[in-house]
Amino acid sequence: MSTTSTSSAPAAAPANTRGRVIGASMIGTTIEFFDFYAYATAASLVFPALFFPRQDATTQLLSSFAIFGVAFFARPIGSIIFGHFGDRIGRKKTLVASLLVMGIATFLIGLLPSASTPGFAVVAPTILVLLRFCQGIGLGGEWSGAALLATENAPEGKRALYGTFPQLGAPIGFILSNVLFVILSLTLDEAQFASWGWRIPFLLSAVLVVVGLWVRLKLMETPAFQKVLDEQRVATVPLARVFTTAWRPLIAATLAMVATYVLFYMMTAFLTVVGTTPADAAVPGLGYERAGFLTRLIIGVVFFGIFTLVSGPMADRLGRRRHLIGVTIAIGVYGFLVQPLLDAGGVGVMATLIIGFSLMGLTFGPMASFLPEMFKADVRYTGSAISYNMASVIGAAPAPYALIALWGAGDGKLWLVGGYLTLAALITLISITIGKETKDVDFLQ
Repeated sequence: MSTTSTSSAPAAAPANTRGRVIGASMIGTTIEFFDFYAYATAASLVFPALFFPRQDATTQLLSSFAIFGVAFFARPIGSIIFGHFGDRIGRKKTLVASLLVMGIATFLIGLLPSASTPGFAVVAPTILVLLRFCQGIGLGGEWSGAALLATENAPEGKRALYGTFPQLGAPIGFILSNVLFVILSLTLDEAQFASWGWRIPFLLSAVLVVVGLWVRLKLMETPAFQKVLDEQRVATVPLARVFTTAWRPLIAATLAMVATYVLFYMMTAFLTVVGTTPADAAVPGLGYERAGFLTRLIIGVVFFGIFTLVSGPMADRLGRRRHLIGVTIAIGVYGFLVQPLLDAGGVGVMATLIIGFSLMGLTFGPMASFLPEMFKADVRYTGSAISYNMASVIGAAPAPYALIALWGAGDGKLWLVGGYLTLAALITLISITIGKETKDVDFLQ
């Protein structure tokens, strides 16, 4: 990891105002996560039947989540591509490009015919895989750039706090996407929703992309990257430099995110399936109506947002390492509590969502400062992007598929699912425990 030293501030005030930094970092990730959640929700609710009509119900669901996982394997590729340009030409231009890639792919999904359309039985799922891959490419470059935009413009001692603003894009994007799905579920019947209603969130994302581009095009370059330019420290091949000079923090940062990703997709994509599956199904679920359970999820995500904000000041005061060790232990314990909580009825279901999403905010919030702090400014975009997205391959890509399989193996009980989360927390806990504190690294170096 980077050598720890006292943080030094730039000689002049950053060119970007605080409001511009917060707005541009938050709106970008809000749009990206809105797009991503729109797919996650559709993958749970309508894509199985629309794109795999000839398969049985279980295979449909597994096929849908397999395509859902395609984006996670694309994300490391996106992190390399956008990390290269982010460390060579700057954060601003790279952020604009990543937003366009994600936005265009999402809009096109909204126009895609279903597999039951004549001539599209094979073509439709194939194009869906391609567009999902493009979504992953865009998201692979988005998060790191937004995190650097916030943290490289942060005042001294408030880096974790500023880092929570791009992280807020996750709960805000989730709420916007799922509120829209709830409205559609309440105003459309099943046939209308399956025919065309699911397309609306994907098509509306184009409006959000235009707003995001308008905000980001007004940005100035960050002080840290400007110093890299001034000192002529720009890497010719950032990927090569990060692997030769920072491979240890690359591994540490990757493993530090595993529990976060498993918890994230357990709380969102997986529990949506469990919550809306009938109690008398082959693998019994909770039996909630779609709109009712999505409403409960939205309430839980409010706590995600609150505790994302709370985590910033906590990590600035306690240090990243102490804060994350405590939260990761709590996530491991939570894995053993999921099934007993769900057995407690409606109150238990709500408690499961609130506790899980609160832990999600506490672990996700500091990552926008913790991961970038492990790398020097000349490879910070590449290093943080690769580690963040490689963690998605390990933690998030297999999670929905594995959790569905474990749910089935447990005949509807989630003991095995909870054990999977606890194992992920153990991996993350080991990585963070043997690592160093990064709170006071000089972010201009």
